[in-house]
Amino acid sequence: MEQIPEDWKRGVVIVAHPDDIEYGAAAAVARWTGQGKDVRYVLATSGEAGIAALPPAECGPLREEEERRSAAVVGVHEVEFLGHPDGRLQEGLELRRDLAAAIRRHRPEFVLTMNHRETWGPGFLNSADHRALGQSVLDAVSDAANEWIFPELTEPRWTGVRWVAVNVMVGATHAVDVTDTVDTAVASLAEHSRYLQALSDVPVAEQAREQIEMATGPKDGFAADRAVGFELFQF
Repeated sequence: MEQIPEDWKRGVVIVAHPDDIEYGAAAAVARWTGQGKDVRYVLATSGEAGIAALPPAECGPLREEEERRSAAVVGVHEVEFLGHPDGRLQEGLELRRDLAAAIRRHRPEFVLTMNHRETWGPGFLNSADHRALGQSVLDAVSDAANEWIFPELTEPRWTGVRWVAVNVMVGATHAVDVTDTVDTAVASLAEHSRYLQALSDVPVAEQAREQIEMATGPKDGFAADRAVGFELFQF
Protein backbone atom coordinates (compact mmCIF):
# COMPACT_ATOMS: atom_id res chain seq x y z
CA MET A 1 0.00 0.00 0.00
CA GLU A 2 1.35 3.40 -0.98
CA GLN A 3 1.60 6.65 0.95
CA ILE A 4 -1.08 9.19 0.03
CA PRO A 5 0.44 12.16 -1.86
CA GLU A 6 1.21 15.09 0.43
CA ASP A 7 2.88 17.53 -1.97
CA TRP A 8 -0.14 19.84 -2.05
CA LYS A 9 -1.04 23.04 -0.24
CA ARG A 10 -4.84 23.34 -0.32
CA GLY A 11 -7.36 20.57 0.18
CA VAL A 12 -11.15 20.41 0.40
CA VAL A 13 -13.06 17.68 2.20
CA ILE A 14 -16.53 17.17 0.69
CA VAL A 15 -19.07 14.99 2.50
CA ALA A 16 -22.82 14.54 2.90
CA HIS A 17 -23.38 15.15 6.62
CA PRO A 18 -21.91 16.63 9.80
CA ASP A 19 -19.89 13.85 11.52
CA ASP A 20 -18.98 12.06 8.25
CA ILE A 21 -15.46 13.49 8.35
CA GLU A 22 -14.94 12.71 12.00
CA TYR A 23 -15.26 8.93 11.75
CA GLY A 24 -11.59 8.53 10.82
CA ALA A 25 -10.76 11.04 8.09
CA ALA A 26 -10.33 13.87 10.61
CA ALA A 27 -7.20 12.12 11.89
CA ALA A 28 -5.64 12.65 8.46
CA VAL A 29 -6.89 16.24 8.34
CA ALA A 30 -5.21 16.94 11.69
CA ARG A 31 -1.93 15.63 10.28
CA TRP A 32 -2.21 17.84 7.22
CA THR A 33 -3.15 21.05 9.01
CA GLY A 34 -0.21 20.30 11.32
CA GLN A 35 1.98 20.39 8.21
CA GLY A 36 0.66 23.86 7.43
CA LYS A 37 -1.77 22.83 4.71
CA ASP A 38 -4.97 24.82 4.10
CA VAL A 39 -7.89 22.39 4.50
CA ARG A 40 -11.55 23.37 4.15
CA TYR A 41 -14.82 21.51 4.60
CA VAL A 42 -17.86 21.46 2.29
CA LEU A 43 -20.98 19.62 3.45
CA ALA A 44 -23.89 18.95 1.12
CA THR A 45 -26.46 18.87 3.94
CA SER A 46 -26.77 20.12 7.50
CA GLY A 47 -27.65 16.69 8.86
CA GLU A 48 -31.07 17.97 9.88
CA ALA A 49 -32.72 14.53 9.66
CA GLY A 50 -30.06 12.85 11.77
CA ILE A 51 -31.39 12.92 15.33
CA ALA A 52 -34.58 11.08 16.24
CA ALA A 53 -37.29 13.21 17.93
CA LEU A 54 -35.43 16.44 17.19
CA PRO A 55 -37.22 18.44 14.45
CA PRO A 56 -35.09 19.36 11.44
CA ALA A 57 -35.50 23.10 12.09
CA GLU A 58 -33.74 22.63 15.45
CA CYS A 59 -31.43 19.80 14.45
CA GLY A 60 -29.83 21.44 11.40
CA PRO A 61 -28.38 24.52 13.17
CA LEU A 62 -27.27 22.38 16.12
CA ARG A 63 -25.40 19.97 13.88
CA GLU A 64 -23.83 22.77 11.87
CA GLU A 65 -22.45 24.25 15.09
CA GLU A 66 -21.16 20.85 16.23
CA GLU A 67 -19.40 20.48 12.88
CA ARG A 68 -17.76 23.90 13.13
CA ARG A 69 -16.45 23.09 16.60
CA SER A 70 -15.29 19.69 15.43
CA ALA A 71 -13.48 21.21 12.45
CA ALA A 72 -11.71 23.75 14.65
CA VAL A 73 -10.25 20.94 16.79
CA VAL A 74 -8.31 19.65 13.75
CA GLY A 75 -7.32 23.08 12.49
CA VAL A 76 -10.08 23.70 9.92
CA HIS A 77 -11.71 27.11 10.10
CA GLU A 78 -13.67 27.36 6.85
CA VAL A 79 -16.80 25.17 6.79
CA GLU A 80 -19.46 25.56 4.09
CA PHE A 81 -22.95 24.01 4.04
CA LEU A 82 -24.68 23.73 0.66
CA GLY A 83 -28.22 23.27 1.98
CA HIS A 84 -29.28 20.11 0.17
CA PRO A 85 -31.90 18.00 2.03
CA ASP A 86 -30.53 15.45 4.46
CA GLY A 87 -31.51 11.90 3.51
CA ARG A 88 -32.65 12.95 0.04
CA LEU A 89 -29.44 13.72 -1.83
CA GLN A 90 -29.81 12.85 -5.48
CA GLU A 91 -26.90 12.04 -7.75
CA GLY A 92 -27.43 14.29 -10.74
CA LEU A 93 -26.93 17.65 -12.35
CA GLU A 94 -28.10 19.86 -9.48
CA LEU A 95 -25.73 18.32 -6.96
CA ARG A 96 -22.88 18.18 -9.47
CA ARG A 97 -23.36 21.86 -10.30
CA ASP A 98 -23.28 22.94 -6.65
CA LEU A 99 -20.22 20.82 -5.95
CA ALA A 100 -18.44 22.10 -9.06
CA ALA A 101 -19.14 25.65 -7.92
CA ALA A 102 -17.72 24.88 -4.48
CA ILE A 103 -14.59 23.35 -6.00
CA ARG A 104 -14.17 26.49 -8.14
CA ARG A 105 -14.58 28.72 -5.07
CA HIS A 106 -12.07 26.87 -2.92
CA ARG A 107 -9.60 25.95 -5.70
CA PRO A 108 -8.05 22.82 -4.13
CA GLU A 109 -5.28 20.61 -5.41
CA PHE A 110 -6.52 17.72 -3.28
CA VAL A 111 -10.11 16.63 -2.63
CA LEU A 112 -11.14 14.12 0.02
CA THR A 113 -14.55 12.49 0.08
CA MET A 114 -16.22 9.46 1.62
CA ASN A 115 -16.98 5.95 0.45
CA HIS A 116 -19.55 6.03 -2.37
CA ARG A 117 -19.69 2.28 -2.96
CA GLU A 118 -22.83 0.25 -2.36
CA THR A 119 -21.51 -1.20 0.91
CA TRP A 120 -19.08 -0.37 3.71
CA GLY A 121 -18.01 -3.99 3.52
CA PRO A 122 -19.74 -7.31 2.88
CA GLY A 123 -23.25 -7.20 4.25
CA PHE A 124 -23.21 -3.54 5.39
CA LEU A 125 -25.20 -1.26 3.09
CA ASN A 126 -23.90 2.27 2.57
CA SER A 127 -26.46 5.08 2.81
CA ALA A 128 -28.14 6.59 -0.25
CA ASP A 129 -26.72 10.03 0.59
CA HIS A 130 -23.15 8.73 0.73
CA ARG A 131 -23.53 6.90 -2.55
CA ALA A 132 -24.96 9.95 -4.31
CA LEU A 133 -22.48 12.38 -2.82
CA GLY A 134 -19.27 10.47 -3.49
CA GLN A 135 -19.98 9.77 -7.13
CA SER A 136 -21.09 13.36 -7.67
CA VAL A 137 -17.84 14.64 -6.16
CA LEU A 138 -15.80 12.62 -8.65
CA ASP A 139 -17.90 13.96 -11.52
CA ALA A 140 -17.86 17.54 -10.20
CA VAL A 141 -14.06 17.68 -10.24
CA SER A 142 -14.21 17.29 -14.00
CA ASP A 143 -17.20 19.64 -14.23
CA ALA A 144 -15.30 22.34 -12.35
CA ALA A 145 -12.60 22.24 -15.02
CA ASN A 146 -14.96 22.55 -17.98
CA GLU A 147 -16.47 25.96 -18.76
CA TRP A 148 -19.23 24.51 -20.97
CA ILE A 149 -20.97 21.97 -18.72
CA PHE A 150 -22.45 24.52 -16.30
CA PRO A 151 -22.11 27.84 -18.14
CA GLU A 152 -24.38 29.54 -15.60
CA LEU A 153 -21.70 29.30 -12.91
CA THR A 154 -19.98 32.61 -12.27
CA GLU A 155 -16.86 31.23 -10.61
CA PRO A 156 -13.92 30.80 -13.01
CA ARG A 157 -13.19 27.21 -13.93
CA TRP A 158 -10.63 25.33 -11.87
CA THR A 159 -8.33 22.73 -13.39
CA GLY A 160 -6.01 22.39 -10.41
CA VAL A 161 -7.39 19.26 -8.70
CA ARG A 162 -4.68 16.60 -8.95
CA TRP A 163 -6.18 13.90 -6.74
CA VAL A 164 -9.43 12.77 -5.17
CA ALA A 165 -8.96 10.50 -2.15
CA VAL A 166 -11.99 8.42 -1.14
CA ASN A 167 -11.86 7.39 2.52
CA VAL A 168 -12.64 3.64 2.64
CA MET A 169 -12.45 0.82 5.14
CA VAL A 170 -12.19 -1.87 2.44
CA GLY A 171 -10.26 -1.68 -0.83
CA ALA A 172 -7.79 1.06 0.08
CA THR A 173 -4.90 1.63 -2.34
CA HIS A 174 -3.18 4.35 -0.29
CA ALA A 175 -2.88 5.32 3.36
CA VAL A 176 -1.58 8.02 5.68
CA ASP A 177 0.08 7.59 9.06
CA VAL A 178 -2.14 9.11 11.75
CA THR A 179 -0.41 7.62 14.79
CA ASP A 180 0.28 11.08 16.21
CA THR A 181 -3.20 12.50 15.58
CA VAL A 182 -5.53 9.82 16.93
CA ASP A 183 -6.21 11.73 20.16
CA THR A 184 -7.02 14.88 18.19
CA ALA A 185 -9.43 12.91 16.02
CA VAL A 186 -11.15 11.51 19.12
CA ALA A 187 -11.61 15.04 20.47
CA SER A 188 -12.96 16.16 17.11
CA LEU A 189 -15.59 13.41 16.97
CA ALA A 190 -16.56 14.07 20.59
CA GLU A 191 -17.67 17.58 19.59
CA HIS A 192 -20.71 15.90 17.99
CA SER A 193 -21.99 15.35 21.50
CA ARG A 194 -25.73 15.75 20.93
CA TYR A 195 -25.62 13.45 17.92
CA LEU A 196 -23.62 10.78 19.77
CA GLN A 197 -25.87 10.99 22.82
CA ALA A 198 -28.81 10.14 20.58
CA LEU A 199 -27.04 7.07 19.23
CA SER A 200 -26.09 5.39 22.50
CA ASP A 201 -26.09 5.62 26.29
CA VAL A 202 -22.34 5.01 26.21
CA PRO A 203 -20.53 8.20 27.26
CA VAL A 204 -19.57 10.39 24.32
CA ALA A 205 -15.83 10.21 25.01
CA GLU A 206 -15.94 6.41 25.06
CA GLN A 207 -17.94 6.25 21.84
CA ALA A 208 -15.52 8.60 20.12
CA ARG A 209 -12.45 6.65 21.25
CA GLU A 210 -13.94 3.31 20.15
CA GLN A 211 -14.94 4.61 16.71
CA ILE A 212 -11.59 6.27 15.98
CA GLU A 213 -9.57 3.29 17.12
CA MET A 214 -11.67 1.07 14.85
CA ALA A 215 -11.28 3.44 11.87
CA THR A 216 -7.54 3.98 12.27
CA GLY A 217 -6.20 0.49 12.72
CA PRO A 218 -3.02 -0.80 11.06
CA LYS A 219 -3.23 -1.32 7.29
CA ASP A 220 -1.73 -4.36 5.57
CA GLY A 221 1.45 -3.41 3.73
CA PHE A 222 1.69 0.05 5.30
CA ALA A 223 4.25 0.78 8.00
CA ALA A 224 2.30 2.69 10.65
CA ASP A 225 0.76 1.82 14.00
CA ARG A 226 -2.32 3.82 13.07
CA ALA A 227 -3.44 4.72 9.54
CA VAL A 228 -6.39 5.92 7.49
CA GLY A 229 -7.00 4.24 4.13
CA PHE A 230 -8.05 5.74 0.79
CA GLU A 231 -8.87 4.79 -2.75
CA LEU A 232 -6.99 7.36 -4.83
CA PHE A 233 -8.15 8.83 -8.15
CA GLN A 234 -5.82 10.99 -10.25
CA PHE A 235 -6.91 13.87 -12.46
